Amino acid sequence: MEFIIAIAAFLASLLTLFSGFGLGTLLTPVFGLFFPIHFAVALTGIVHLLNNLFKLALLGKKASRSMVLKFGLPSVVGGLLGAALLASLSNLPVLFAWFGLGKLNEVTFLKIAMALLMVIFALMELLPSLKNLQFPERYLRFGGLLSGFFGGLSGHQGALRSAFLLRSNLSKEAFIATGVTIACMVDFTRLPIYFVRFDAAMFQEQWRLLLIATISAFVGAYLGAKYLQKTTIHVVKWFTAVMIILIAVLLGMGVI
Repeated sequence: MEFIIAIAAFLASLLTLFSGFGLGTLLTPVFGLFFPIHFAVALTGIVHLLNNLFKLALLGKKASRSMVLKFGLPSVVGGLLGAALLASLSNLPVLFAWFGLGKLNEVTFLKIAMALLMVIFALMELLPSLKNLQFPERYLRFGGLLSGFFGGLSGHQGALRSAFLLRSNLSKEAFIATGVTIACMVDFTRLPIYFVRFDAAMFQEQWRLLLIATISAFVGAYLGAKYLQKTTIHVVKWFTAVMIILIAVLLGMGVI
């Protein structure tokens, strides 16, 4: 399993350069193949934070303080709410179970909710009408709250954050740095809730796996940025989206 996670983290980090999807969006379904979905969100959040702290050390000084305050602070509140909701949904009983593929498959409300979110955010990166969504600057605070909420609930925060920040007239460097700063703020907010509300022993048991995934993600990001031109390849983007949607369907059916 560790080898599979390492390869998946490496490829997921590398694919962020070509597919348009963020590390969290790609890595959560991979962890979801091996762990309960709420724990997969938490594990991905740890890797996501460590990866962004590395970027923050390089780019943090270029972040827009005004945007961090206007968008980041509401994102923190949203992250708290989303993480608390994830913890609550993880305790709900099984809705129903069915036998197939040689095993008992349990369908829960959380699995259905996560599957729907995975499909929605995959389509947001895939369809031009959704990918190019932009919102007026007057909605920044609401956008921060909404983006942080989904960040805490499922780890999906990048797409909405970009949609609200694109109209803020930031330079490319400031846009990236601001996004990384806000992402770290949300991660620092949601992770303590996961640690308190979920089984702490599971985090301690998986420290080796987290270390491997984090290093693999760093290597993928470093090699991709150094040797490959950052672009979006249409075929890769569609393939990645289809795989995410397929995993989401299996998750919603209780197979995963």
